[in-house]
Amino acid sequence: MDKIIKKKKWTVKKIVTLSASAVLAGFIVYLIFFRDSSSRLYVEKDKISIATVEQGSFQEFIPVDGVVQPIVTIHLDAVFGGRVEEIFVRDGAVLKEGDPILRLSNASIEMDYMYRENNLLEVLNNYQNTRLGLERNKFTLERQMADLRYQKDIASSDYQRKKALYTQEHISEEEFENAQREFHISQERFDIAYRAMQHDSLYTQTQMIQIRESIDRMEENLEMLNRNLENLTINAPIDGHLSSFHVERGETKQSGENLGQIDVLDEFKLRARIDERYVNRTFVGQNARFEYGGEHYDLEIQKIYSDITGGAFEVDMHFVDNMPQGIRRGQTIQLRLQFSGVADALIIPRGGFYQETGGNWIYVLDPSGNQAVKRNIRIGRQNIHHYEVQEGLQPGEKVIVSSYDVFGGKDRLIFR
Repeated sequence: MDKIIKKKKWTVKKIVTLSASAVLAGFIVYLIFFRDSSSRLYVEKDKISIATVEQGSFQEFIPVDGVVQPIVTIHLDAVFGGRVEEIFVRDGAVLKEGDPILRLSNASIEMDYMYRENNLLEVLNNYQNTRLGLERNKFTLERQMADLRYQKDIASSDYQRKKALYTQEHISEEEFENAQREFHISQERFDIAYRAMQHDSLYTQTQMIQIRESIDRMEENLEMLNRNLENLTINAPIDGHLSSFHVERGETKQSGENLGQIDVLDEFKLRARIDERYVNRTFVGQNARFEYGGEHYDLEIQKIYSDITGGAFEVDMHFVDNMPQGIRRGQTIQLRLQFSGVADALIIPRGGFYQETGGNWIYVLDPSGNQAVKRNIRIGRQNIHHYEVQEGLQPGEKVIVSSYDVFGGKDRLIFR
């Protein structure tokens, strides 16, 4: 009799199939939810630069090159063009204010001066003659007034005598009336002449003022012409050293042409070129510093030139206190132009990473030191040595500061 064999529910094949399915499902879940999907790159640790984030002193500044220049430089220009007739000194001479340097000749100016001088002298002579004529007329009127006053006094005295005699009936009425009429006409002549003299006096006074003003203007014109001739001789405007003076006798110089310059070499200043990116952060009074001969020297900006050429603008810096001994004109000195005072800040050394990241992120080493992970940060101010970190890092953390060119922006770097 056959025995019924009960079919097993869990066969080996079924168990193996279910197990494999469970493993596959778990693997899929791991791939979807738990697997590290960040990109990674294996790098040689000894080929990168690692720095430590520090809390320390920070000052924002930029390096600029300053060229030593005289504290004062005055350019010598030809006021009028002309031929070089005489040279009194040579390049490098030490001059006092007013010392003659060279003399130019200009036939046109000299002839114009002579012509205009003759015309002005003629006009002056006419004015002088007019003034003399007015003065003579004044004297003539005064003499006439004296005669009329004398005649009036005689007529008045005669009238008074004859009036008394007429009252006493010693003279006729006709004789008295003739004396009376003579007195009245002499009085009227005197009054008319007096009013005319007053009018002429006012007119003469006005004319004399106008003539005096005209003479003054003529004399000023003559002085101006004389100064034009004097300007053909170039004199030193200040005490100093003559430089860039390369003039030879017989040369022709144009009006406004530069002939050289006078430098005051008792003190110096530094002229620096600054990148145009800092034009809005540069101001008069801003400080700079440099080291020379083991000593530190401070300067401040005294003048900012508004012209921007070649992506930079220029400033003049003067020494604040003492000036180093031994510096020479034309010497180049590297300065630190300061944009802030010294302050406590979180800092990292400058490095090539900034060119790739723009200061927006950086690779930070994990505590084991076996790998580095990309992290977002925010960098603020900077100088030639450090960056100021405003967000994203803590003191003591280690970061990669060398170039990121070969990392391809991977999320994680694994060290080998």
